[in-house]
Amino acid sequence: MFDAVTSLINQNPADVRIAGTAAVAAMSCALPGVWLVLRRHSMMGDALSHTALPGVVLAFLAVHGMESAGWVDPVSGSAALHLVLFLGAVLLGVLTSLITEWVQKLGRVESGAALGVVFTWFFALGLLLLVLFADDVHIDPDCVLFGLLENVAWESGIPGAARVNGAALLINLVLMLLFYKELKVAAFDPSLATSLGINARVMHYALMAATAVTVVAAFETVGVILVIGLLIAPAAAASLLTRRLAPMIALSLVIAAAAGILGHLAARTLPALIFPRIGFPEVEDVQTSGMVAVVAALLFVAAWIFAPRHGLLGTAVAQVRINLEIAADDLLGLLYRLEERHQTETTALAPALVGQKRGLGKWLTYMVVGHLRRKQFVAANGDGLRLTSKGQRRARKLVRFHRLWESYLEKHFALPADHLHAPAHRVEHYIDEELGEELASELESPAEDPHGRAIPPSPQEGEPE
Repeated sequence: MFDAVTSLINQNPADVRIAGTAAVAAMSCALPGVWLVLRRHSMMGDALSHTALPGVVLAFLAVHGMESAGWVDPVSGSAALHLVLFLGAVLLGVLTSLITEWVQKLGRVESGAALGVVFTWFFALGLLLLVLFADDVHIDPDCVLFGLLENVAWESGIPGAARVNGAALLINLVLMLLFYKELKVAAFDPSLATSLGINARVMHYALMAATAVTVVAAFETVGVILVIGLLIAPAAAASLLTRRLAPMIALSLVIAAAAGILGHLAARTLPALIFPRIGFPEVEDVQTSGMVAVVAALLFVAAWIFAPRHGLLGTAVAQVRINLEIAADDLLGLLYRLEERHQTETTALAPALVGQKRGLGKWLTYMVVGHLRRKQFVAANGDGLRLTSKGQRRARKLVRFHRLWESYLEKHFALPADHLHAPAHRVEHYIDEELGEELASELESPAEDPHGRAIPPSPQEGEPE
């Protein structure tokens, strides 16, 4: 991959401008995206990316009207266009939030439905204006909807789109640093923010305005449709990789930059490798902005699968580990009960019984036995197993907690005797020493459980840990 990127840059310096602009645009979107994800307002980002469309068209119409009236010359018109776009974006961001709240309260509908009504109406209005007036103001519908990132290849020096998105990135960084504490408190606990004198409502509207400005800044790069992918995907991927706010912000910027660079690389190289093999040799490349959004989504999928703690694989491994630990406890408890009943000749069948009950195959059952042997809880006893002194202490504690919980259920809930074992079997793995002693104290240290079986003594009363 590194060689491919180096070769691409060396062959065509224009690709540096395209990839750099895409990376800057993605990073500028990622910053407000972090706060949208934290506040669970991801759909608001989608709404703002759609409601920006009528604002963009109206800004073009306003500047075109000023040029036609002779108020500004074409050179000044470009600067005036960006100023009008940004001012309109702030207005639209706040207006979208206000109208959404108004529809929600007046129509007595939930926030998602109100948001859907507002942004679809705004987007439809923008499309209508685009169709009616696009020819008059020389605005390309494809450029507004999907961006035209490749145009920066023809510019010399730093492309205009890179400067605009860089300015948005800088503004977002400055605002975040200035109001970091307020944003953090308002994002995690609006009630606490209010009690500390931080107006959470104002922070919300300020975030919507900043998001709208970022969306409008990025519309020339990736369009008002694809920008939602850059707002949410990097931040969502970063949230899967860490639960700390500062690393999450840094990771979202890294992921966004990677999406911009790798997206352009994929747009230039992958179509020529894939499409000829499926019967479309005329397809040599694709639009970079679309591929940037695709790569951002793929990076999110990768984080969702491979994140150490919260990823799909990590969660599956953790669940398997917990299942194996519970199976190991079950095996210790079963061996203890067999020894308690003087049925040690049947211990050879204990692993298979536990594995069948827990739904483990032979290989996982073998792992459970190996785990207990490595921890010196069990040892071989002919064809079967026996508890070591260390295993006896662990098993005695499990059985003690199990029978105490059965006694607690029988005392306070008057459950039939045949309804006590199953809940106690689930709970015994999670009772610690402190809770166990509280149970014993509350039950006045019973000697037997409801089934008449002896409750093993605590370590203070019997063998020490």
